[in-house]
Amino acid sequence: MIGYALVGSNDLEKAKAFYDEILKPLGGKPMFDHPSGGRVYNCEEGQPNFGVVGPFNGEPATFGNGTMISFVATSQDQVQKVYDKAMELGGSDEGAPGWRGDPGGFYGAYFRDLDGNKLCVYGFGIQ
Repeated sequence: MIGYALVGSNDLEKAKAFYDEILKPLGGKPMFDHPSGGRVYNCEEGQPNFGVVGPFNGEPATFGNGTMISFVATSQDQVQKVYDKAMELGGSDEGAPGWRGDPGGFYGAYFRDLDGNKLCVYGFGIQ
């Protein structure tokens, strides 16, 4: 259902360095550089893309209240690696890795990027 998701940034060089690293444990790789100076990432051809871009209207980027982008992980180790890398690179904690609800259900972590965009990395029933 989702084709791609974008977040805005006011410092695209720092944002690209952040996303280049936090997406690696998930297999995310740069797909192309965006005309705004940002970058679009993909894990597998034909799957949804994620990008960090400069706003089209030229206004400052802002994060949306209630907006969140989530990345799918296949293991608890991937969740931990992404979360740890985000914290190391200056992201802010919104919920450390752990089970949400019943064990065996939703395992995830929440954090914000350098521009305040809320992100999640998660998996259902992952070990």
